[in-house]
Amino acid sequence: MSEQNSATGTSFPAAGASTGPFGDLIGLKLTEVGADRVAGEWLVTPQLHQPFGIVNGGVYCTVIETLASVGGAVWFGDRGTVVGVNNNTDFLRAVTEGRLRGVATPVHRGRTQQIWQVVITDESDRMVARGQVRLQNLDPR
Repeated sequence: MSEQNSATGTSFPAAGASTGPFGDLIGLKLTEVGADRVAGEWLVTPQLHQPFGIVNGGVYCTVIETLASVGGAVWFGDRGTVVGVNNNTDFLRAVTEGRLRGVATPVHRGRTQQIWQVVITDESDRMVARGQVRLQNLDPR
C-alpha cells in the first residue's frame, strides 16, 4: 500500500502501511496520509520505556520525524526527495502506557525547505509531546 515517486523510484507509505523497519520496531502505524496532514499511532509497551518507566524521548523524536517526513515527501512528490535537517521535540507529559497518536501538519512549504509541526496526544486527547521538523527538499539531479 504505497504510491511510487517516478522521479526517484521511492515509495510513499499509505494509511495502514509500514513506516519502515525502525517504525515497525516501535509499532508505529500510519492512520492517515496526505500532503496536508499525516497521522499515526502506536501502543506504549515496556520496550519503549527509558530506565524510569516512561516513554523514551527518542520514541517521540522518531515519530515526529517520521510523520513530518512522510507528509513532506507526499507534498514534494515527483520533484525529488526530502530529508530531515532539524528535529526539535518538547516532552510535555510522562506516559507509561496506552495508545498514543501523532498528527503532522505543514507550517511552511517552500522551494528548498519545509517545516512541519507534529503534536502527540494520549487516549484522553492530552498533548504529551510536540515537535517541529525542518526538511530539505532535494532535487533528483
